Amino acid sequence: MRIPRIFTNQDLADTGSITLEKEPSHHLSQVLRLKPGVDLVLFNGNGNEYAARLLTCQKNAVEAELTHCLRHEPHPPLHIHLTIGISRGERMDFALQKSVELGVAEIQPIFSERCVVKLDDKRLVRRMDHWQKIIIGACEQSGRCHIPILHKPVGYSSATENSSAGLRLLLDHRSDLSLTDLPAPKEDVQILVGPEGGALRYRERDCKREGVHRHQTGTQGTAYRNRPTGSHLRHANPVGGFCRLK
Repeated sequence: MRIPRIFTNQDLADTGSITLEKEPSHHLSQVLRLKPGVDLVLFNGNGNEYAARLLTCQKNAVEAELTHCLRHEPHPPLHIHLTIGISRGERMDFALQKSVELGVAEIQPIFSERCVVKLDDKRLVRRMDHWQKIIIGACEQSGRCHIPILHKPVGYSSATENSSAGLRLLLDHRSDLSLTDLPAPKEDVQILVGPEGGALRYRERDCKREGVHRHQTGTQGTAYRNRPTGSHLRHANPVGGFCRLK
């Protein structure tokens, strides 16, 4: 059986005991139906993960004993900031999940004229909470020890104007520019992906002024234009994509 890997907001140390929050406690006791004595892996987003063992297993309060630090995960040398148009339901969940698995460090959802999702303040709070859970779940499953930063959604202009990335890419199937045509990234990279309705044409004309490179998405991306699909998320992989630039 695979050892469960659980995120907690609490401080962790090499030794000691901890009572997990309600949601992970319910998952361990009621969904996985684990019993005392089972091994766990715990992490809190600070880069370390810890070995632990279940002490007590109640419905909404699981207690675990920390035994030792398993490893420390350093920050990757390439800091990837994904700026992504908000899409509907499972499509957005999939985009977030895969971007986390591929190593994205920050995620900035954006609203645009062609965004089909409309959120009032109350729905936005619920959606942000849901997205954060998707991100944490992806970290638990993929083995990441750092939780990517999820920013509050803003407009396209705010997302580009406030970026300090050294290399900025707008994924666009109409571009002739490929990864091998770009300079090797040194520190931060911003990747911009349009909403379900596609990118705005006037934004493409602004790319030169804003210092954004339009980058081709490949043959599969042609069918889906520049929407937040799996074909675009492969460009977020610092090993599979940007290593070819070095």
